[in-house]
Formats: sequence, C-alpha cells, structure tokens
Amino acid sequence: MNTSIRALLVDDEPIAREVLREELEAIAPEIEIVGEAENGQDAIRHINALHPDLVFLDLQMPGMDGFEVVRRLEGPSLPHIIIVTAYDQHAIRAFEAGAVDYLLKPVGEDRLDHCLKRVRSLQSNVAAAESVARLQQILAHGTVGPRKIVGKLGEAYYLIDASTILALRAERELVWIVTAKKKYLASHSLRAVAEKLAGLNFARIHRNAMVNLDHVARMVPLSSQRWMLTLSNEEELIVSKRHAHAIQKLWN
Repeated sequence: MNTSIRALLVDDEPIAREVLREELEAIAPEIEIVGEAENGQDAIRHINALHPDLVFLDLQMPGMDGFEVVRRLEGPSLPHIIIVTAYDQHAIRAFEAGAVDYLLKPVGEDRLDHCLKRVRSLQSNVAAAESVARLQQILAHGTVGPRKIVGKLGEAYYLIDASTILALRAERELVWIVTAKKKYLASHSLRAVAEKLAGLNFARIHRNAMVNLDHVARMVPLSSQRWMLTLSNEEELIVSKRHAHAIQKLWN
C-alpha cells in the first residue's frame, strides 16, 4: 500500500455503505474510497477493474455473497480483506485467521480506528495475497493450513494452487516455484514453504529442492545411491544420497 489507501465498500445496504464512508472520511483521510458495490458480482468486477488496496466486504448479500467473492479472488493484484458482518460469531472467529480484521455492524468509530491501524501495519502486496490464500483455504476446507502458495512474477503476486506446482528449488536466498509453464519467486524460505505444504504429496529430494510426487513422470537410478527424477514438464532433478532411500520407498 502507498500513503493513500484505495478502498472498495461492498454491502447490499446503501445506508451501511454511507455510514462506513462517513466514518472513514472522518477518522482516516488517507483512505480513498474508489468505489462501492451492492452485490458480489459488482464487487468482483470493481476489484478486477479498480485494483483496490483494501475491501470492506459484507458477508451476507443476496445472490453472490461475500464468501463467494473471496473464493473467486485471483490474479496478480489482490486486496486486503476486512470482513463486515452482523451475523455468526463462529464465522468471525474463523475469519480472524485469514482476514486482516473484521467489523461487527453497526461499526463503531473506536473499533474502525483499531482496524485501520492493523491495515497500516500490513503495507505489502504479498501480505494481501497470503491473507486471501488463508481465507480461501478456510472456505474450502474449514482449516487454516494453506493449499495455495504466494508467488511473485515481475512486480505482481499470484496465488498458485499447490496441485499445479511441480517443484520448488532454492538458489541461495531465492526460492523458485516451478509450474508447467512458469517460474515464480516464493515469498518465503524453502523450509517455510515446505511447512505450508505439509500433508500434501510433496517430498524433499535435496536440501535445495522439493518435488510434487504427482508430477514425477520417471525415476531412473544413476547409481546405487543416486536417482534421476523427470518431471511432467521434462525437467530433470537429481535425488541426493541423503534422500534417495526415502524417495525410492515413496515411489514403490
């Protein structure tokens, strides 16, 4: 985020949007309201067109609700999400794990001010992308463990589905996420990414590399203690002596 924080208000109640707009204008002059949406379809269209830094998202809307809006978020420019709702305390606690914050209707000035302090402390696109990934995971599986990994391509951040990742390769401080057609720069160390993928079909083949076993096309012995893996994109990786036995057992 820049000094000016571009925000989108999403709520099916016009008076709720007006109240929130007035409170933001009163206590946060750096917030620029770039648009409003009264339903989920409008929200998706505005997010894709306006690329806001921040979205105040009502959960309960007719047609496409706030849950579905979150599910459909994708692309290189992802906003921070603040949940706004008058319902379901249990849902609010779950979303605390993924949203930047939540607001209960009617929104109070003190609570809104506290929320905006959290927003200002998270001034990076990667934080927004990771937040959206956690929200989508909660919606899909009811758990916080992410199944999407944040990757950077150029100046943009993308949510990459774990099932499309072929391998992860570390080169000194850099970690590359390898998919069938592109390579993305990971936002964390190889160890941290491995922790995010725990429980999925990934295996370490070298201290600097992990592979998705679902994308291993061939495994050929080079010696009694070395193996060559060929991925579905024809990329070849050598399994280190330390990991050869474990990989062989997984393959068998």
